[in-house]
Amino acid sequence: MHSNEMEDIQEIGPGEICAIFGIDCASGDTFTDGSTTFSMTNMFVPEPVISLALKPVGQETPNFSRALNRFQKEDPTFRVHIDRESKETIISGMGELHLEIYVERMKREYNVECTTGKPRVAFRETITQRADFFYTHKKQSGGAGQYARVIGFVEPMEMNEETGKDTEFVNQVMGGNIPSNYIPACEKGFYEALEKGSLSGNPVSGVRLVLNDGLAHSVDSSELAFRLATIGAFREVYGAAKPIILEPIMTVEVVAPSEFQSAVIGGLNQRRGTIVDSEVREDEFTAVAEVALNDMFGYSNHLRGITQGKGEFSMEYKTHQPVLPQVQAELETAYKKSIGQIKK
Repeated sequence: MHSNEMEDIQEIGPGEICAIFGIDCASGDTFTDGSTTFSMTNMFVPEPVISLALKPVGQETPNFSRALNRFQKEDPTFRVHIDRESKETIISGMGELHLEIYVERMKREYNVECTTGKPRVAFRETITQRADFFYTHKKQSGGAGQYARVIGFVEPMEMNEETGKDTEFVNQVMGGNIPSNYIPACEKGFYEALEKGSLSGNPVSGVRLVLNDGLAHSVDSSELAFRLATIGAFREVYGAAKPIILEPIMTVEVVAPSEFQSAVIGGLNQRRGTIVDSEVREDEFTAVAEVALNDMFGYSNHLRGITQGKGEFSMEYKTHQPVLPQVQAELETAYKKSIGQIKK
């Protein structure tokens, strides 16, 4: 393909790119002539870093869900889910512009005009030190009760580059103090507890839980009891593990005429950006910075204003890093207000 011109071909060589029509596929699929089961390695898909509540104007039509399903199929970094508490449709992606494009496509391609809520950054929580737990879940309410004891510790965990995972449940129970058929319930409880941290209500990552002992009752123990015991143990030990809040850091590349270099650099510094590379050419320059996503809202309009519309930028996810102390305090306070621990 050359711009809007297409040329029919019979074959394509290694590394070349072509367009195929009439194929029902999703990103990452491998096609062969049917004589082999060869499959390419799956591409790495980063977790979304920003979310928006999305609602169609007027009555919801089939085109609304049809568009969202298609967008998810063609772009693995675009996610959709229904918020369990608000029942809102939430779209998630890799940046403010990324989501704005899909909202615009819904109107242009599916004739569905939508309103959006305030962007929400994908903060996370993690722990910074090891902490031991000895937790007993006990409940008696007539008849068979609930009893389970779990003993072990939680510790920080780096991401495994081979699996891409940064959470892990490790079973080191010996001697049958916890029957083997209850171990999966403990693991399920651990991952359930990771869904919402106590600082800001965001998911917890970078944690390994090691279960090395416990105790069961012949009558009152059950899968439910051990799942609840593990959840309770994690929540109880979480504070002792010194939790912190993490925010997504983006690599931002700005290209603009050289005359606007000082204004662009100053704008990135105002957003707490760290300049990691720059290149000045005859009539334009490139600046590369690492900036917290939370500080990048509205940057498109800002850049347009300070460069007379001549500057452009791209942004991609790099990592999660601890937020500043004052930002953490603000997020904790906002979360406590939302759950009623502090009066609004």
